[in-house]
Amino acid sequence: MRRRQFLHQMFAAGTLIYFGCDAEDGISMRTPDMGPDGGPQPDLGVDLGMIDGGAPDAAMGDPDQGPQADQGTDPDASLDPDMPPTECADVFAGGEYVEQVPFTGGDPIRFHEPRRQGWDGRLYTDLALVDDDRLVTPNDEFYIRTLFPDQLDLDAMMPWQIEVSGLVRNPGRIALADLMDLVEPMGTHVLECSGNGRRSHFGLMSAAEWSGIPIQAVLDRLDRLPEGTRIEISGFDEHSVPSAGGHSTPGAAWIFTPQQLIERGAFFATEMNGEILPLDHGFPVRLYVPGWYGCVCIKWVTGIRVVDEDEPATSQMIEFAQRTHQDGVPRLARDFRAADMHQAAMPIRIERWLVEGRPAFRVIGILWGGFRTTEGLHINFGDGPVPVDVCPAMQGNDTWTIWTHVWRPDRPGEYQIHCSIDDDSVPTRRLDTGFYDRFVAV
Repeated sequence: MRRRQFLHQMFAAGTLIYFGCDAEDGISMRTPDMGPDGGPQPDLGVDLGMIDGGAPDAAMGDPDQGPQADQGTDPDASLDPDMPPTECADVFAGGEYVEQVPFTGGDPIRFHEPRRQGWDGRLYTDLALVDDDRLVTPNDEFYIRTLFPDQLDLDAMMPWQIEVSGLVRNPGRIALADLMDLVEPMGTHVLECSGNGRRSHFGLMSAAEWSGIPIQAVLDRLDRLPEGTRIEISGFDEHSVPSAGGHSTPGAAWIFTPQQLIERGAFFATEMNGEILPLDHGFPVRLYVPGWYGCVCIKWVTGIRVVDEDEPATSQMIEFAQRTHQDGVPRLARDFRAADMHQAAMPIRIERWLVEGRPAFRVIGILWGGFRTTEGLHINFGDGPVPVDVCPAMQGNDTWTIWTHVWRPDRPGEYQIHCSIDDDSVPTRRLDTGFYDRFVAV
C-alpha cells in the first residue's frame, strides 16, 4: 500500500526516481537533478527500501520459423490449490555432481549486461539459472530488447498522461495518476521476444511477477463510436542513435481488437517483481498481453487510438510480421493473426553426475507458451522420442514449467536435442520446426 501511494503521488506531482543501468556498477539509482556522476540525494519523504527492488536482434539473424498453425482456444487449466504438493523422485539424490555441460553453437554472450544503444540495445537472460527456487527473473537480469529512449524527457512528461484519440466521443488525455487506484497483482508471466534465437542462447525470454491496471477498466472509460472496432496502443519510441543497418523500424504501436485484449487478460503494467517498473522496461507504464510475443507489449505507453476495420498495419506490425508468423506481410491490421506463443519447450541446462559410480546426465528444461496444459512432452536425442519427467505437473500456461530427464548416452559425440508434444490438441508451431533444438557434445 505504501508503494502504491508513492506511485500515485509521483505520477501526479512529477516526482521522479530513475532506475538506470551502468555497465560497470550494475543498477544505479539517481534522481532527475543528479548528473551522471551522482550528487546529493534529495529528501523525497519516502523509505526507498520499500520501493527498491520487442523486435529481434537482427544482427544475429533469424531462422525460418515455419507456417502458421491453428490457434488453441482452451483456457488455462490449473490444479486444485488445496491439494498437497507432489513428492518428486530424484534419482540423483546421493550422487556426485561433476559439472555443467555447455551447449554448443551460439555467439559468446555476456549475460545480464546492457549492450549497444537505443533500438539495438539488448540485455540477455541466462536461462541456465532458472530452477525450482528461481522461477522469477530478477529485474536486473530480465531481458531487454530496446533500451530506454534517450529522447524521452521524463521531467517534461510528468505528470504522465495517455492521449485518447480516434473514433471516440470524448478525445482527450487520461492521467496515469487517476488510474493508480486500479492497480492490482496480475500474476507471474513469461515474456519472450519474437526474435529470440539460438545464436543468443535464447536469452530474450524471462519471467516476472507483474502488477498493473486491467485493460478492460481503461477501455470502459472510452466512449467509442460504433465504427471504432480496433484499438491501437502506442508508446514513445524516439532515439538519437539510428538502428545499425536499419534493423529496427521506428514507431512502437500495435493494433488489437478489444476482444483480444480482454480475453487474454491484458493490462498496463506499473510494477515488476514488487518494484516500480524499471526505466528500460517501460517506466512508468507498459502494455502486457499474456501469451503474446514481446513485440506487442508496448513500453512507455503514450497513446490509445480507436480505429476502424480499414486501419493500415503499423510499422511495428509490418516489421514483426514474419516473426509473429503472419501470412506474408498484411497491409491492413485486421488481416494480422494473433501474435500468440504456441506451446514450446527446450533444455536450458545439462549436468554431468556420477550416480553409484556410473556417469549420468541430468537434462533440465522449461515448458512455456500455449493455451492449455499438456502431459505430452517428449525429448529426442536422435533415437526416438521418450517422455520427460514434469514434476510438479504443469499447472498453467502463464509462466514456465520446469521438467527434467535422466540421460545416459551410449556413445560420446555431439547430439541434437529436440522436444515435441505428443498431443494433437496442442499447437506447437515453432517447436515443430526445430526452432528450439539445442546441441551438446559429451
